Amino acid sequence: MPLDIPLRVAGNFMELRTDHYHSGVDLKTEGRQGLPVHAAAEGHVSRIKVGPWGYGLALYIDHPGGLTTVYGHLSRFAPNIAAYTLETQYRQRSFSIDVPVPSGALPVHAGEVVAFSGNTGGSSAPHLHFEVRRTSDQHALDPQSYGLDLQDDIPPTIRGIRLYALDTSSRVSPYPGRAVGFPTEGGQGHYVLRPGEHPSALGTIGIAVHAVDRYDGSANICGIRRLELRVNGAKWSEVRLDEVDFDKQRYVNARMDYALFVGSDMHYHRLYDLPNDRSGLLSGTNAGKLQVGPGDTLNLTITATDAAGNASTLSFVLTGADRERSVGWTSMPWSSNALRWDREDQVTVPGFRMNIPAQALYEDVPMRIVSRPGGERDLGSIFQVLDERTPLHRSAEVRFTRPELSGPLQEKALVVRFDRKGHPTPEGGRFTDGDLMASVRRFGTYGIRIDTVPPKLVPLDLRPDMRGRDAIHFRVEDDLSGLDEWSATLDGKWILLTYDPKQRMLTHTFDNHSEGPGERMLRVEVTDERRNRTVLERRFTR
Repeated sequence: MPLDIPLRVAGNFMELRTDHYHSGVDLKTEGRQGLPVHAAAEGHVSRIKVGPWGYGLALYIDHPGGLTTVYGHLSRFAPNIAAYTLETQYRQRSFSIDVPVPSGALPVHAGEVVAFSGNTGGSSAPHLHFEVRRTSDQHALDPQSYGLDLQDDIPPTIRGIRLYALDTSSRVSPYPGRAVGFPTEGGQGHYVLRPGEHPSALGTIGIAVHAVDRYDGSANICGIRRLELRVNGAKWSEVRLDEVDFDKQRYVNARMDYALFVGSDMHYHRLYDLPNDRSGLLSGTNAGKLQVGPGDTLNLTITATDAAGNASTLSFVLTGADRERSVGWTSMPWSSNALRWDREDQVTVPGFRMNIPAQALYEDVPMRIVSRPGGERDLGSIFQVLDERTPLHRSAEVRFTRPELSGPLQEKALVVRFDRKGHPTPEGGRFTDGDLMASVRRFGTYGIRIDTVPPKLVPLDLRPDMRGRDAIHFRVEDDLSGLDEWSATLDGKWILLTYDPKQRMLTHTFDNHSEGPGERMLRVEVTDERRNRTVLERRFTR
């Protein structure tokens, strides 16, 4: 086992995440950092990756038999691996590295302590991210299928279903509109629709199920492993979540009801394919879509199974509505200005344009764009294209046409995206033919801001006398565009600065490259994405 403590699950394999399935198992570390992390089996370190984002400090170990294990969000490596990493960072003059390791350089034994748990990278709390991959193609596999023993006697919970009318001639009753939800009741593996819920529909219909799982000893919501839909006793469609192909990760946004996931944290899994879903995770008849005619009676059973084999079922009846009744139902909101998933589209209003490439959407989407005056810090108007509840599979281009900016300020202008609370996120940008352009991966509200303020750099424990101290810490903050580069020299020689964006902290820990007695000259330079720069120079005694 990778940890010495009882294993408790914070997140499991193939759990739904925005833009990706979770590719491993997150193991709780009792809210602590620094717990020993053990190699799962004999092998050798094959890759070391260090950076401020993602897995933070991450270690990859190749094992005989064609498997690789991955350990992420580590606080530090074992001494021999740490020394190898440090020399690589100094050789590359970079905190962030991603390097292959020759097979004979860092061998490990089964159970050997190779690292210590932490909270680095994109982690929101201390834990160990543990993966098993097939070495040949680097697809992630379920660690529970390869010896990770996690206690799970709890069947999945089925919280509801959702029916979708998939074209303009299809309807879901008793409520008008494109999609209708129906809550469930029950437990212990058996669920039914709540009393009074009698879904009926007409035409081409898709179904999604809100299904989650939990492990013994943990309240965290986790993902399921397999979903099956049966129609009148016969298998109609099946979704198997057995491995992660990193090249297809973003298709997770098509496999779930993305709007409900990002807006309400509801885990609705589609039992049918959207038009531009290329994940290949669903098998079955008619891409999982149902054809419902007037007077039809479909006995439907949905089964959700977790990684331990615990299963829950939901059975209900879907009836075909009368055509006469459907006449008064509200039509779907399609129009001639709908964005098509299978073609390139352009959204244009005075002062703004968004270019959306073909196959950037998973299905056709009604186009919505709103402009309004910007605030005091905004340059001109701001523009909302759809919102963050509509996913983008491929990057789109936003283009602000001819903003009124002098030459020097053009270098400081950037595109920002505003969240629902109005907080800006930098998206970068460049000027081309007088227009400010940026590549974006989200729909939402966009504007222009100017960043002329250099980052703040505050030494926290730098003293004239640094004898007996192990490290120097700096608080670093940036006004808008974000920290882009950081570096330090000691007596003119490059030294390592680690960056923790969650703590807004730069740290130099004295090492064999920076140790030495006497008076020393330190220079630290930080630069944001718009090239605003702050330099700090101090002398100290070591």
